[in-house]
Amino acid sequence: MRTRSLTRILPNPARVALRFFVPGEEDLWTARSRADAVHSRVMALDDEEVNQTLDEVTSRFSSRHQHLIDMCLEHLDRLAPVLDTSDLSRDRRLLLGACFTQEYAVEGACVTNPSAVEHPDQTGLDEGDTRLILAVRGIGEGHRSSIGFREVIVRAGGEVDVAEARHEVFVGHAQPGEVERDVLLGLMRKPEHLGDDVRALIDALGPRFDQVHLMEALAATRIDPFTYRNVTDAMHECRAVAERFYEVHHDPTSDLSQRVLFPRAAAEWGGMEDARFVRFVDDDDTSTYLASYTAFDGRSISGQLICTDDFVQFAMSPFAGPAAAGKGVALFPRRIDGRFHALVRPDNETLSIASSESLGCWRESLPVHIPTAPWELTQSGNAGSPIELPEGWLVLTHSVGPLRTYTLGAILLDLTEPHRVLGVLDEPLISPDDSERDGYVPNVVYSCGPALVGDRLFIPYGCADQSIGFATVPTADLLQRMRPAG
Repeated sequence: MRTRSLTRILPNPARVALRFFVPGEEDLWTARSRADAVHSRVMALDDEEVNQTLDEVTSRFSSRHQHLIDMCLEHLDRLAPVLDTSDLSRDRRLLLGACFTQEYAVEGACVTNPSAVEHPDQTGLDEGDTRLILAVRGIGEGHRSSIGFREVIVRAGGEVDVAEARHEVFVGHAQPGEVERDVLLGLMRKPEHLGDDVRALIDALGPRFDQVHLMEALAATRIDPFTYRNVTDAMHECRAVAERFYEVHHDPTSDLSQRVLFPRAAAEWGGMEDARFVRFVDDDDTSTYLASYTAFDGRSISGQLICTDDFVQFAMSPFAGPAAAGKGVALFPRRIDGRFHALVRPDNETLSIASSESLGCWRESLPVHIPTAPWELTQSGNAGSPIELPEGWLVLTHSVGPLRTYTLGAILLDLTEPHRVLGVLDEPLISPDDSERDGYVPNVVYSCGPALVGDRLFIPYGCADQSIGFATVPTADLLQRMRPAG
């Protein structure tokens, strides 16, 4: 029924980005900065030593990074509040900046868990070919995950061509985004402790507001601590939630494969995992690309949303509500009866469906697939957004069974009542074969989103959390092998 491709995407440790680096603060939990000590050692060098060391740095790294000098100076500028560099020569400033810069191999450990959407540019292809954008999870030093991209062409005959990925990658430029009031309040850990006055203050800012106005409004209340006695706690919580609203801008002349989304907010500092992309078409026929991903701070997880029109500029924001509390939110590609819908797993083991009037708040959900089969005794969940067919919503699922073996399956949901299951595949669609069992996490095949290519379902999937494989299956064959639910 399904055909595996011989094409495989392997991790490439030569794909490196330049990142800000402060000795002593390599990770979020480390003790203190050693920036002053580094500054003192650089200042102790004479001019000849500075020039010689800088020449060695530029000769080794300038061919790998076209913006090496700009990035070193940018990183030094980030330390301006604590280091005085105003009277230094340009070469000494550059060397200092190089000491606060590091290369980071975004795929140093592995590349896995892909999600596919149709590329907005389908020009220059042979008849029957389809160009896709593949979002991938790269894992590097410290098991920190980021989101990268590849261009893939699925040929008419089913062959898969993956465009060559560039070695130099960019994490883009981040800036604060607008805060959505209902999401902010929904994520406050102790909203009942805010006090009516603080809540009224936040309400007065309107449904959306920038982070500067939020902090200014909260700071102004500190002059009256008897009325606003909870404002200090509120400011701390508001800042932690608000920083999860941000934007990332990439150079539009960069190649798609060079653009990487790297952790920015404290909530995702341990990684941005398993983006599930979908092209969303609204009721007015406008479209955009949406994705959910799991933010990991090193101890706990939370859900985040990505919105982009062009894969150049990205807007990130958090999910709120108990329905979106678990891993693996997958958005439907359109509204149903005027409401957004999503596949969710709030209990971490049962595939459910939630609906909402907004993309940010998900409060209630209904279970649609409870794991009972031998290959799903541990848990089940989605493997990407639903695919709309005339017969119903085709959902690729993942299941976990004995020895934590992951497999892929499928169910079919009703188009107008998506909580109603029409069909279930009574066997795994893809199980890890001998070439896919060994890797970073053994015995795993896992997808974050298939794509419909002609009359076939194109399934990109992670192999043992190490590499990426591909398979196709005729949708008619898949539907025929499903048994009616009930």
